[in-house]
Amino acid sequence: MSRQVFLYDPPDRFIAGTVGLPGRRTFFLQASAGGRTTSVALEKAQVEALAERIDELLDEVVRRSGGNAPVPAVAPAEVDDTEPLETPVEEEFRVGTMALAWDGEGERMVVEAQAIVELEPDADEDLADAEERLLQDDENGPPMLRVRISGSMARSFAKRALEVVNAGRPPCPLCSLPLDPEGHVCPRQNGYRRSE
Repeated sequence: MSRQVFLYDPPDRFIAGTVGLPGRRTFFLQASAGGRTTSVALEKAQVEALAERIDELLDEVVRRSGGNAPVPAVAPAEVDDTEPLETPVEEEFRVGTMALAWDGEGERMVVEAQAIVELEPDADEDLADAEERLLQDDENGPPMLRVRISGSMARSFAKRALEVVNAGRPPCPLCSLPLDPEGHVCPRQNGYRRSE
């Protein structure tokens, strides 16, 4: 079966968002352009790591270019996207592997999110070789979302993604674990229930 690549070059919109209540949220990356929308599910930690790495990569691009790259230092207000995910949110796949790159020639950030796959090494290869084979841009590989965005759109994505991650349940002031609306068994309180 041939690989399905959802390519957006460039998207009209590329955001991270959630469906559900804090504590039970499902995180999505969503790209849309020309009347089509692709949504892929991923973990909260993946969204946070992606946003942080995008900011780090953009900072490095600015540093290496001596400030001449078309990358703003902060997310420009005119590209802020505070709208919710486009509905209906239909999951194409669950993300396993993500990759980031800067295309210096096109002056674009390239974000790739690849579906989770079970690695089964062939009889004569080890796990590391199987992982390397998986990362090849093979026509028979797992589904992939590939998005090419400008530096300002990437900054805006990272800012929103971190806001979405931090919009969950507030942390307990004693142990930093998330507080549930019905209370929290705090290990620092020796198991006594703490309510807000």
